[in-house]
Amino acid sequence: MTMNEYQEGMERIDSDIMDHVMRYVKGVDPLKYTEGDVLNALNSDRLDFEDFASLLSDAAVPFIEQMAARAKHETSKHFGNSVCFFTPIYVSNHCVNRCTYCGFNKDNDIHRAKLTLEEVGKEMTEISSSGLTEILILTGESRSASGTEYIGDCVRIANEHFKSIGLEVYPLNTDEYKYLRECGADYITVFQETYDPVLYSDVHAEGPKRVFRYRFDSQERALKGGMRGVAFGALLGLGDPIKDAFACGLHAHMVQRKYPHAEISFSIPRLRPIAGVEMNTERITERRLLQTALAYRIFMPFAGITISSRESPKFRDNIAGLCATRISAGVSVGIGRKEKKGDDQFEISDQRNVEEIRKALTERGIQPVFNDYVRT
Repeated sequence: MTMNEYQEGMERIDSDIMDHVMRYVKGVDPLKYTEGDVLNALNSDRLDFEDFASLLSDAAVPFIEQMAARAKHETSKHFGNSVCFFTPIYVSNHCVNRCTYCGFNKDNDIHRAKLTLEEVGKEMTEISSSGLTEILILTGESRSASGTEYIGDCVRIANEHFKSIGLEVYPLNTDEYKYLRECGADYITVFQETYDPVLYSDVHAEGPKRVFRYRFDSQERALKGGMRGVAFGALLGLGDPIKDAFACGLHAHMVQRKYPHAEISFSIPRLRPIAGVEMNTERITERRLLQTALAYRIFMPFAGITISSRESPKFRDNIAGLCATRISAGVSVGIGRKEKKGDDQFEISDQRNVEEIRKALTERGIQPVFNDYVRT
């Protein structure tokens, strides 16, 4: 199967966004930007694609403090002085893909597990007792192990405990997103991982995830299915970090322009150590990660930005005061919290509980928010 060959049951939609994004990315040269280009971008009320690319380039490195000041101003203007809390729950780590960078790779010798619905209920009860009102439900990419009906059942259980429910599962068709929306899901997150088609093919050797365009169009199908929000992300460090971040920003921007009602957000994951897998996880420094997040904020002031527990406590606390609007707390990336049933997807750096993170942010003058959405 090639990366452009749809599998049986995969829905094709009429969209030219991917073609536009790939054309712009192919034409961008990160080395052409100058300090003058960066200053022009920082002094512009509204950034175009070239401005955005300049803020991601090496030419912007000496201007991190100016970028931080601009980003903080935009964040304060549109989001106030608050950061929303959420936590993920991994309900299954079964996966049919062979992705070279992921702990859930079907070839990896890990302990596979799936929570029963009774176990899902118990875990969600425990999580909600911490005061959290937003949850993100995650699975490995396996329709046989965690089918749409199972995910829908997890969402219904979550409805009993939480006010906002996100999904980070395998890409679905429009009617399936519609079904999960009717079950109570609010938003979806799909990482394109890398926007480099050649590298994408190399690192996704087998499985439905290999189909680049089907994955790329996930956010559009989700919005057509009624989801109120969609999140975008590139796994920084997998490919060229400047081009991947540029492509991700354009992808989100074009979807926002086509679906102006949608709530758009970014996640900024980077490669982290994985047991049994050798890779360079030091390619993306904290400074580069910060620069990327600041550029997202300045380019799309209204977009949410999520910072995960992959990062250190100090980095997360600092970025929450600059551009991040959502932060995970009390995180477990394995299957089962009290009683471990399945192995983790990656190593986390911030292992603080909800109260510890709340206290740290409050001491910095940041207002932790446990819910920013009221269903009607």
